[in-house]
Amino acid sequence: MGPARWRGLTATSLSALLVAVAACGPVAERRPQDLRVGYDSLDGSLTVWPPRGSLAEDPAATAAATRAVRDWRSPIDDRVHVPSSGILYSGQVGGTPLALVAASVPGQAASWLLQLTGDGDGYQVTHATEYTDPGYLVYSDVLPVQAADGRRYFTSERVRRLVGPNGRILSATDGLTDPVDVPECRAVTVTATLRSTTSLPRGRTADRLLDLGTGITAPRYPLVRDESGSGRRALTGLDTCRLADKDGPFGSVTRRVGDRDTPDSVPASWPMAKVAVRTLGEVALDGGEPAELEQLTWETADGTMSAVVYRPADDAPLVYSPADRTSPLQVYELPVPGQPLVALSWRSTKDTTLSVPPGTTRLVDRPGLVVAPLPERRQTFSLAADDKTHYRTAGPARR
Repeated sequence: MGPARWRGLTATSLSALLVAVAACGPVAERRPQDLRVGYDSLDGSLTVWPPRGSLAEDPAATAAATRAVRDWRSPIDDRVHVPSSGILYSGQVGGTPLALVAASVPGQAASWLLQLTGDGDGYQVTHATEYTDPGYLVYSDVLPVQAADGRRYFTSERVRRLVGPNGRILSATDGLTDPVDVPECRAVTVTATLRSTTSLPRGRTADRLLDLGTGITAPRYPLVRDESGSGRRALTGLDTCRLADKDGPFGSVTRRVGDRDTPDSVPASWPMAKVAVRTLGEVALDGGEPAELEQLTWETADGTMSAVVYRPADDAPLVYSPADRTSPLQVYELPVPGQPLVALSWRSTKDTTLSVPPGTTRLVDRPGLVVAPLPERRQTFSLAADDKTHYRTAGPARR
């Protein structure tokens, strides 16, 4: 169950779900300063994240994992708050110790999934992803694991079964699935069936998630909610590694912390839910076959963002614009080889009027969409709407 559904709970019911009980608390002999094993959360009488794995009751493993977590730092040098974090899994995978930690990093109110691998007498954090959706990682029910033998998934006790990209039910031990065949740069669907609980009395037959592929690099979280299935349709045939690139739709808007950019953090444009696509129109260059323009939209932690995909009629590669935050006038710069373009999109009404710089050649000109060659120098476009005019710029950035 995702955070969007938890937000609808009352304060009283939410408090009840987070009641700490001795049965899900520290295992015997755990030192007070060590991480808890399991997580102190309940959904009615169901313990959502109980201690699991063959090393869950091994105090030496717990202490070693705690030391590694204390030494780890986020990309902006924040520390984990150990008392509000927990080891969700501690066991052996392929003969190697593996620990999965839900880490609370209060500096940015962030939740991280830390993967720790045993190394001699200690552990090392070998993979760290920041949970995309605002809220606690432990409110989710399916967590991605980047193992040496491929993608695995770790599920909460709410999950009755998990269906992989091939439509088959995935086998699991202590909540950790066998390796799953997930492409490197293609989005695939995994679907959880959730049992009936206090927070979800009727259960849920199809809790859909998109896995953006094993090529998605940390700290980007690779799972995106796809409740309606629109994301699967929107991303069919798209290269998710290119989408995630620093100039691509999902990776292009750098997160700012305070007054500085933090390029090593998860981008502000990283998707968390509601990926969708719609056709904007066609554009023909130099008398060639018309290419199709599509607008991708998605929800991020910073709100709705969008981008444009240019689909040539031939077998040439697709072209992606950087992301644009939602505004009355959307501006997308498309680096089409040999003819860079700018696409302007807005909601057309009888009260809206678009103005472009003098001499602009409109390759497409219809209500709500104008496509033109990207100007050689920075130019301003404006949209008069009701009693306010909105200004946007496009073209090479000033140096």
